[in-house]
Amino acid sequence: MVQRPPEMSLLTDTFGRTATDLRVSLTDRCDLRCSYCMPAEGLPWVPRDEVLTDDEVCRVIRIGVERLGIREVRFTGGEPLLRPGLERIIRATAELSPRPTIALTTNATALRRYARTLAAAGLDRINISLDTLSHSTFHKLTFRDRLDDVLDGIAAADEAGLRPIKINAVLLRGVNDHEAVDLLAWCLERGLQLRFIEQMPLDPGHAWKREDFVTAAEIVDRLARRWQLTPDPSERGSAPAERWLVDGGPATVGIIGAVSRPFCGDCDRTRLTADGQVRSCLFGNDESDVRALLRAHVPDDAIIAVWRAAMQGKKRGHGMDEPLFLSPLRPMSAIGG
Repeated sequence: MVQRPPEMSLLTDTFGRTATDLRVSLTDRCDLRCSYCMPAEGLPWVPRDEVLTDDEVCRVIRIGVERLGIREVRFTGGEPLLRPGLERIIRATAELSPRPTIALTTNATALRRYARTLAAAGLDRINISLDTLSHSTFHKLTFRDRLDDVLDGIAAADEAGLRPIKINAVLLRGVNDHEAVDLLAWCLERGLQLRFIEQMPLDPGHAWKREDFVTAAEIVDRLARRWQLTPDPSERGSAPAERWLVDGGPATVGIIGAVSRPFCGDCDRTRLTADGQVRSCLFGNDESDVRALLRAHVPDDAIIAVWRAAMQGKKRGHGMDEPLFLSPLRPMSAIGG
C-alpha cells in the first residue's frame, strides 16, 4: 500500500487547513468572451514563452502529488481544451503514484473532438459551463454563437463515460436569472448535476457590484417554487457547493455561494497559474513565482519550500465583507477557475 506523505510535508496553513486539491490553469486564452470573465475584445494574453511548458506543469504536479499530499488535480483555464499538450499532461498525471483524481473544467465548445481521447488518457470527471439554453442569450453572454457546440460537447462527455457530469451556471441579474428553473429541469431530465455559482468579483473591468449579483438565497427561493428542496444530509466536507435534494432525491442541485455564504474555513485548494505562479486564494493578490525556479533547474525541495511558504501566508478568508476589500488584479481567465 502506498503511504501518504508525512504530515510535515503537507500544505497546511496557519489556520489548520490542508490543501489537497490543486487547480492548474493551462492557459489564459479562451474562445468565448463571457461577460463576467472577459471583455468582448479579449485581453492581452500571457506571452507564450512565459507560459509553463508541458514538462514544467508535469513537474509541479508530480511534486504536489508525491511530496505534498495533493489528492485531486483539476485542469482549468482560460479554456484548457485550447492547450495542445492537454492529453499528454493528463496521461502523465494519471501515471503518478498515488494516483490523484483528475478533473477538467471546460466550456465544452471543442469537447466533441476530445472527450474520448481525454477519458482514455485518464480524465475522471468533468465540469462544463452552461449559463443559458437560449441561443440569443448565449450570444449576449459570450459574444459567440457556440451554444450548439456546447450542447454537443455535453453529449460527447456522456458518451465517453465522463460521469457524473457537473454543469456550472452563473446567473446574471436581468440577463439569464429567469432561466434558473429551466436550467435545472433540463439537467434533471438528462441526469446532469447542476451547480449554480454566484457571480464573483473577478471581472476584468471590476464592474461587479454586491447589490447586483444573484445570491444563493434568491436561487433557492426561485427553485423552491417548482420543486421541494431539502438539504442533502450527506457529508459536505470541503466541497464548495451546498447541495439540495430535489423532491426528496436522489437528484440534487448545488449552489456555490462564494460571496454570500463563503466556505473559506473548509478551503482545501491551492492554485497554479498558466504562467507559473502559486496562489493560495482565488480572491487574493499574493503570488509566488515557481516558473523562475523551474527554469533555474533547482531541486524539488526548493520548490516545496516556496509552495509551503505561500500556503503559510493564506488568510483566514477572502475578506469580501471588509470595507478595504480589493478585487484581485487578475481576472478569472488569468487566474484559473
